[in-house]
Amino acid sequence: MSAGTHPESGLTKSIWSDEDFDDMGWHDVTIHGLCVQPGASENALPRLLLDLDYIVRWVHPVPPERHFSFWIAPSTLVFDDIRDMEGDLDFKGTAMSLDIHEIQRSTPADEAGGPQWHIEGDRFDLRFRATGYRQYLRRAPQYSSRLVLSHGDRAGLSFAETAFS
Repeated sequence: MSAGTHPESGLTKSIWSDEDFDDMGWHDVTIHGLCVQPGASENALPRLLLDLDYIVRWVHPVPPERHFSFWIAPSTLVFDDIRDMEGDLDFKGTAMSLDIHEIQRSTPADEAGGPQWHIEGDRFDLRFRATGYRQYLRRAPQYSSRLVLSHGDRAGLSFAETAFS
């Protein structure tokens, strides 16, 4: 197995970027943590880091099974040079998870450049501008019957920008 690949799940690399946007999908991906990190210098724009369980592959059920299973990898999604961030959270009741429906990208609409990003999910909505992203799959994908890994299976919370090899 070469660096960052995982033949069982079909994964071909462990670091992705906005250049791969059309090949990626975040439907039903769970966000475990969110961090707005200050820029590296006084004039630098901040970064947005998301700790999530990225679904590498959905596995169709084989009868008599009736439910999908999944190959999931704990990952860090990093958006650089963010600005104009706005959004809503709605955690009424006991449901307290951030599950993504989709991430959308639109073309730049102003002179500063950078597309507008829209992360839409169950009970939350986040919009911002960013120059791009990188996603680091920190551990090899794990086979799971659930859409989310346990705290132990994902080795806790992390915003590490390192990929497995």
